[in-house]
Amino acid sequence: MRGNISLGRVFGIPLRLHYTWFIIFALVTSSLVLYPLVEPPYPPIEQRIILGILTSLLFFASIITHELAHSILAIRNNISVKEITLFVFGGVSQITKEATRPRAELLIAIVGPLTSLALAGIFYGLHLLLTGLAANLMQWLALINVALAVFNLIPGFPLDGGRILRALIWQRTDDYHKATRIASKVGQGVAYAFMAGGLALMIVVREWWFNGLWFILIGWFLRNAARASYQQVLLRDAFIGITARQLMDYGCPLVPPHLNLMELAQQYILPTGQSCFPISWGTGLEGMVTLQQIKKVPRSSWAITSVQDIMTPASKLKVAYPAQDILSVLQEMSGENTNHIPVIEAGKVIGIINREDIARFLRTRADFGIRSTPE
Repeated sequence: MRGNISLGRVFGIPLRLHYTWFIIFALVTSSLVLYPLVEPPYPPIEQRIILGILTSLLFFASIITHELAHSILAIRNNISVKEITLFVFGGVSQITKEATRPRAELLIAIVGPLTSLALAGIFYGLHLLLTGLAANLMQWLALINVALAVFNLIPGFPLDGGRILRALIWQRTDDYHKATRIASKVGQGVAYAFMAGGLALMIVVREWWFNGLWFILIGWFLRNAARASYQQVLLRDAFIGITARQLMDYGCPLVPPHLNLMELAQQYILPTGQSCFPISWGTGLEGMVTLQQIKKVPRSSWAITSVQDIMTPASKLKVAYPAQDILSVLQEMSGENTNHIPVIEAGKVIGIINREDIARFLRTRADFGIRSTPE
């Protein structure tokens, strides 16, 4: 997701803030300031602003805690988590791969709503201890966490409820593909119900047009997410039995580290059209340089800048192996947010895998009538 602001790490998991988060933060805070949860006379505006901002931050801390619960349990099931991102619709844990067992899927999915319910209990306890506006705001946080838990339990994939539904169907049928297809279809049905309900709300109760618009946006988001999740399963099916050796580019030249960027452009980039080059002096991998890295250097400095000066060193690179299945390679590429990954055999660079080659493979399958898109 582009447009992210890094907020550091929590339990080793990168936490990011998408720029659209500021929209919902402003809406939540302003509503709490303009419409305090107490009867008039209202507290001073300064107090309402401070409590409104604090309550909004606690609300989003609740969302982070919800996502952290998913992420921590995923890690305990040997599933790595790329990051947690807060955006306009709440939060999402970007897990690099799916669970391999229905029980793990069920536990990872259900822990989020259970965490939200636990937080609701904590906030309600604070509500009983406090008085005035602070008590009412704690009650609001308790209710919003209950609402968050209930919303996520809706059986609309990829919401937690949809994942729970998939896990149960998967457990019963022992068919991951079928379970995902059913959960995805149910998720799309839920999404269309949200959009239809939002449209009806805008027409019937015109004063609630904004609520109706929000329902339509949520439905649109859920529909796209459900389709994308099913697409991932089809993509996995398309790659069954395919290894890195079958898709790698054997003709990718190895570039010596002392070569300057002007020589690289004249001798390698222009003649071959390649956009990524492994750096090697001999046979061992020393690093890799991409066209994007080269373009960041002013052209006037190309003659005095070597590839070694700008390359990504081998210690920071993910590598693939010839017999490795291509799906796991693609997952590593996604986890590192890279378009290229070198292939190593017996300590030597024997080729490179590009996203373009993977996309070409899928297009070829499509040309032969092998489906890799949702029905």
